Amino acid sequence: MNPSDQGATPGRPDYIKAVPVRHPGRWAGAVVIAVLAAMLFHALKYNPAFHWDIVGNYLFDSSILHGLGVTLELTALSMLIGVVGGVVLAVMRLSPNPLLSGSAWVYIWVFRGTPVLVQLLFWNFLGALWAKISIGVPFGPAFWSENTNSLIPVFTAALLGLGLNEAAYMAEIVRGGIQSVPEGQTEASHALGMSQFATMRRIILPQAMRVIIPPTGNETISMLKTTSLVSVISLEELLRAGQNIYSRTFQTIPLLITVSLWYLFLTSILTVGQYYIERYYARGANRVLPPTPLQRLRGLFTRKPTPHAEHDVVTGVEGGGHL
Repeated sequence: MNPSDQGATPGRPDYIKAVPVRHPGRWAGAVVIAVLAAMLFHALKYNPAFHWDIVGNYLFDSSILHGLGVTLELTALSMLIGVVGGVVLAVMRLSPNPLLSGSAWVYIWVFRGTPVLVQLLFWNFLGALWAKISIGVPFGPAFWSENTNSLIPVFTAALLGLGLNEAAYMAEIVRGGIQSVPEGQTEASHALGMSQFATMRRIILPQAMRVIIPPTGNETISMLKTTSLVSVISLEELLRAGQNIYSRTFQTIPLLITVSLWYLFLTSILTVGQYYIERYYARGANRVLPPTPLQRLRGLFTRKPTPHAEHDVVTGVEGGGHL
């Protein structure tokens, strides 16, 4: 101990007055954004060309709601085909069998390398290539035959075009998730006597889900909007329903706004669902889960500890060393 400090009386340290760092750039950016937001609000409210009254009239129109149902059905079924097909293709890509891996690579190369709009048109006009689809002996007699246009109507063509195209993208997502799992997991499961299928189903895929889920959520949201392309083959989904109405009423902008509002509503629901699914699968990787939107909202209104209280806690711990 320093001799000069022998007569000093130990006590609480003085409070430190913290001066916050100034960020003028943030304030300038906030002002610019606020001005732009005010200008946008003014344009949306006072521009009569938007016709918000017409938007409200057609928002729950029977044709719009029917198109909305077709859009949701297409999205769900196409993603189901894409996810199942993507898992199968990813396993084939990772197979040591060159025939399986090569076939999967060719499939992914073709379906990712051509636009989905072109694929939709091909499926819609498949009858021009094969008038009938038959099942029988290869290069021999047919046991069953059906007209292609009757077997593949417009909805089926749209489903095949969207689902098979999505399978190519999901295959690469699933493959990346599988490869993110350490190789030791597979070796350990094989050492325990598990088969390749059981290892993939019970060990690899559950761990890979943490990597697979985020891009799969993005693909689902993208698929919801991609369904609008099926309007080119005359399937009445959400966008086509709006087009049919404004082709009669010539109210193009209000109907496009109506369709856009429904897309925004649906993508918002999917975004929230994606967040909670990601949070669920993050339990094994994070000790503390990120707060939910409701928890963040409640945190804005809960009382936070004051700087003095935090200082008291710190000095109390430090003071314990002097006892």
